Amino acid sequence: MGEGEERPGTVMKPYKIEFRPKARKQLKSLDSVAQKRIQGAIELLKTNPIPPNAKKLKGRSDYRIRVGEYRVIYALKAGKLLILVIAIGHRRDVYLKTE
Repeated sequence: MGEGEERPGTVMKPYKIEFRPKARKQLKSLDSVAQKRIQGAIELLKTNPIPPNAKKLKGRSDYRIRVGEYRVIYALKAGKLLILVIAIGHRRDVYLKTE
């Protein structure tokens, strides 16, 4: 087996998802279709915290994923197996709201 390869039969522990209060509020303010799509994308982060469509944000240690016109900004705490959702919003202004 090469470096970084998992052994057959081993299961990677899923990451835990936590939301900042502001991110939870932002999610609840969206229409139900967008909420379901975004929740589905966030659930997928549990098993693949940095999917192929994720991008690392410049000048910060956070990542973002695209879900249609919306963006989910999150921090990855690999040592704790934790994903902290920082912000959720429309692509035109989600970066302005996040620091």
